[in-house]
Amino acid sequence: MSKSRDQLRVLLLQIREDGLVRREEHQSFTDYCGLAPHQIEVLNVFDSPDFEPTAADEYDALLVGGASEADVLKPEQYPFVANSQQLLRRCAERHQPVFASCFGFQLAVLALGGEILHKDQDFEMGTIPISLTGAAATDPLYRDTPDAFLAVSVHRQYAARVPACCEVLAYTEQCIHSFKLRDRPFWAFQFHPEVDRARLVERLTRFKQHYTDGDDHLEQVLGSASDTPEANILARKFIERALLCES
Repeated sequence: MSKSRDQLRVLLLQIREDGLVRREEHQSFTDYCGLAPHQIEVLNVFDSPDFEPTAADEYDALLVGGASEADVLKPEQYPFVANSQQLLRRCAERHQPVFASCFGFQLAVLALGGEILHKDQDFEMGTIPISLTGAAATDPLYRDTPDAFLAVSVHRQYAARVPACCEVLAYTEQCIHSFKLRDRPFWAFQFHPEVDRARLVERLTRFKQHYTDGDDHLEQVLGSASDTPEANILARKFIERALLCES
């Protein structure tokens, strides 16, 4: 028997050390998934780096958030990177629904056998147009999403290609932005579906030393930022179409 929306329990794998951003990210997923706060439980890898691959087994789905205080290419410094990949592989094997954003996208690429690259300069930052592939037209989440939709994207690491087991759904000139694991309810997004313009302003201001060249650069990025409704609705589509099987 299928569950109703208020019966769902979802795990958020969170890669955040800053307390304010922890709370803000949880609220973002709550808002855009259309769930109550208690329905999204948090496993924060900075608090519990040694979790088991079975950590999401008792939940209806796994969400994976972003990170500004970790590096997916430094597993020796951040032991939870390897554990997170094991968790994602187990979800894939079990056909468990996954919605992985930004750092989660990078973890998923590595977990499935792909490669993540790094840029020190000229990386994507702000709200940018995302192009769709032909495969998006029949994808459960993207089929009614317009091409060149705007999304929040701030990242130094990126993927130029994805493993053969994945289907590319969205991209920019710089990198791949979304894929689905073939025959699995497993989606990953280099952009941030759970972050809107207002939260971009708050978060980028908080981490300006990490991403920008100073106040003038920050002001330029934030001044050109736009609303991102088509990106933000993807989280609700995931809940409704992948978990609740609504059309």
